[in-house]
Amino acid sequence: MGIIAASAGDTPMALKELEVRYATTRAKDYKLTDGEGLYLLVRPNGSKLWRMKYRYGGKEKLLSFGAYPAVSLAEARLRRAKVKVVLGEGGDPGASNRPRAQMTFEEAARKWHGHRLNALDAGMLRGC
Repeated sequence: MGIIAASAGDTPMALKELEVRYATTRAKDYKLTDGEGLYLLVRPNGSKLWRMKYRYGGKEKLLSFGAYPAVSLAEARLRRAKVKVVLGEGGDPGASNRPRAQMTFEEAARKWHGHRLNALDAGMLRGC
């Protein structure tokens, strides 16, 4: 019996909790991949951050799920599954993370002016 080698098309083996826990720091950032876009980014300062790469509208995008151990391996996998569902429904999972409410220049100027009027004392207003 011979040893069966993995072909280039096979997916990488999934991470194990111990691999994540004992990932050591290096001089540069490196990634521990879990598959389907999910990976753990290990930084030189010792932080371990869950990230997921995905494609939407022909562009590669990146989601951050949080830091290990606050976000466990199991929780990161659950979040990956939720992202896959949103992608399957045709949505962009990264778009829901950012509020789109932007004020116009006029709204910002009126708001600033209102605050400015409250800050001025009565003596300055009489001189205007």
